[in-house]
Amino acid sequence: MADPAKLFHLEGKVAVITGASSGLGRRAAITLAAAGARVVGVARRQDALASLCAEIGAAAAYVVGDVTDRDGLPALVEAVSAPFGAPDILIHAAGVNTREAADDVTPDGWDMTLALNLSAPFFLSQALVPAMKAKGWGRIVNFASLQTTRAFPGGIAYGATKGGIAQLTRAMAEAWSPHGITANAIGPGFFPTELTQAVFSDPDRAARNAAQTCIGRNGRMEDIDGPVLFLCSDASSYVTGQVLMVDGGFTAK
Repeated sequence: MADPAKLFHLEGKVAVITGASSGLGRRAAITLAAAGARVVGVARRQDALASLCAEIGAAAAYVVGDVTDRDGLPALVEAVSAPFGAPDILIHAAGVNTREAADDVTPDGWDMTLALNLSAPFFLSQALVPAMKAKGWGRIVNFASLQTTRAFPGGIAYGATKGGIAQLTRAMAEAWSPHGITANAIGPGFFPTELTQAVFSDPDRAARNAAQTCIGRNGRMEDIDGPVLFLCSDASSYVTGQVLMVDGGFTAK
């Protein structure tokens, strides 16, 4: 029998996290580094990435880049592989929510949302999968949402991408899991991040969201640690194509 503690160890693994400059992406980077992984954060804000690396130490590096730039993907793949070697783990935490009402959605807002939330996770994964195949081991973690299955006001573009993430995750699993690469998604509830600042700045709205959960509160950053570590480690070796809702039971009610 395998040592249960070692199931969650990530020593020797290299993880790339997009959207690592803030929020759940930053938290994921810190969590994986604490479990022994070497991490490479990717985002557009150099100062925030430098701060992350200063907090983690020698096990972290960063790449300033735009994951929606498909022409720049070969250079991005080379850059994220340079510090520690080809990635074993890829977490897609970068995202945007324009919060445009359906009648007010603009082509630019729609295209930007799809490019960052849905297209980038596929094309970056596609570019990094060959190295995972060569190792016979890989972990891809997408970020779904409450809006993967629920419709929220002002969320038509965002919700469309997050519904797409669920199917993209299943399709990734079908394509790549025979090669030892699992693909899963985390669907966070309301966590205090930059993306949800509008929600938490309204105490009444935040309280209503908390009341909607089975647990009776909104998410705390530490609530994401276990699910992220599970899906990135050997503990989840027979789990693929799934969306794990980390929402305090919001979608159960």
